[in-house]
Amino acid sequence: MNIQRLHVGPRLSEVAIFNRTVYLAGQIAEDTSQDFAAQTREVLGHIDRLLEEAGSDKSQILMCQIYITDVNNMATMNEIWDAWVPAGNTPPRATVQAQLVRPELLIEIVVTAAQK
Repeated sequence: MNIQRLHVGPRLSEVAIFNRTVYLAGQIAEDTSQDFAAQTREVLGHIDRLLEEAGSDKSQILMCQIYITDVNNMATMNEIWDAWVPAGNTPPRATVQAQLVRPELLIEIVVTAAQK
């Protein structure tokens, strides 16, 4: 089986697909002037777009890892997440407070999903 990569750059690919499993790189906000809620919505939008491009969608998420810089944003993140994730298809998830590589980044999300 071949590995398919999408949006290949010199350091990373945004997506790798192998054996009908979609692996996304950690997704971050491009507009880092936004507050936590807006960055979260932007990141979820990136995930939607990349999963669609890979032949999947958020109902097919197998595992999600969420990194936030401030645990005080957990309630906001959960509110946005709950509105975004399809009812009955909530995936296993881990949420960790972490220092991200740039201080203006407030959230990063990593997703693994099945293709449809």
